[in-house]
Amino acid sequence: MPRSSAHPVPPVGALLRRHPHAGEPLACVPVTEGLLNRGYRLATTRGSYFLKQHLDAPTADRDTITRQHRATHRLHALGLPVAPPLADSRGRTVAVIGGRCYALHPWVEGRHRDGAQLTPGGSRRLGALLGRVHTGLDRVMEPPAPGGRTDGGRHDSARPEDTFALIEELLRLVRAHRPRGSFELLAEHRLRERRGLLERHGHRRPPAPATAGWVHGDFHPLNLLYRGAEPAAIIDWDRLGVRPRAEEAVRAAAIFFVRPDGVLDLAKTRAYARAYRRASGADGTELAAAAHRVWWERLNDFWTLRWRYQLNDRRADPQFPAVSALAVWWTREYDAVRDAFAS
Repeated sequence: MPRSSAHPVPPVGALLRRHPHAGEPLACVPVTEGLLNRGYRLATTRGSYFLKQHLDAPTADRDTITRQHRATHRLHALGLPVAPPLADSRGRTVAVIGGRCYALHPWVEGRHRDGAQLTPGGSRRLGALLGRVHTGLDRVMEPPAPGGRTDGGRHDSARPEDTFALIEELLRLVRAHRPRGSFELLAEHRLRERRGLLERHGHRRPPAPATAGWVHGDFHPLNLLYRGAEPAAIIDWDRLGVRPRAEEAVRAAAIFFVRPDGVLDLAKTRAYARAYRRASGADGTELAAAAHRVWWERLNDFWTLRWRYQLNDRRADPQFPAVSALAVWWTREYDAVRDAFAS
């Protein structure tokens, strides 16, 4: 089922009865950013708060959310910019009301910044911050379970034969879509183009990574708030889990530093990657291997088209032009991108 973008009124009264320190409600306004959960700015007689309703099924149970909350409290104690949830009168940070999970956080004043708004110095600070997150998680979380994932699975890369089948399915849906507009023309062009790239590069499928560690899981511009030039809060820890750490660093750079035409700003990427390596202890070989795996992931990934044509959910449509162009450009400039991360 596609996720609804509507915002029903949350159970503010019931929640605040559990948080008497937070005062009486004055206003509750939806926050527009975010694709997976719902957020609200809650104004009370005591101040402003962020009210989060957890909806994303894989991470919306009490135990998983409590683990996220525990991690952010411990990272905050290490001095990292996070916004841990507030405990209620019984010391709990997760409220289950009407079968849904909610959490109350302090409101953090700040703004989102993408890579175009970051200076080279800001790019270095971003890389160093993510490196500190990874080393901090190493300190505050339990050692990863054997097998390298919290769900016990593997980090196998996409198989070309599966991607070819998906391309054919998406092409069928795109061609059948009515009315047929400019989006469909671009989607069909990119799908046919990607099929050709996979035919030429399918032999370069990477092996599973040898190591993994705790990561934020969704580190991108909408999950980082800035106050001036400095990061004020890393938010939305729903995807906290055990995955290849260097891949998160590469994946984040591919989101922060991609331009609207699908070209990666390599100067900022290089500054970011060097700072990440220094802060995390990762070396150039690890970043080069991660860049190869993320390139392969992008070459085989069509999540924006799957949302539109399989889930009838168009909220990711604005991201499609740059995301789809990046995979093509990255393939052409493969060596330069690898060097930006590894040198």
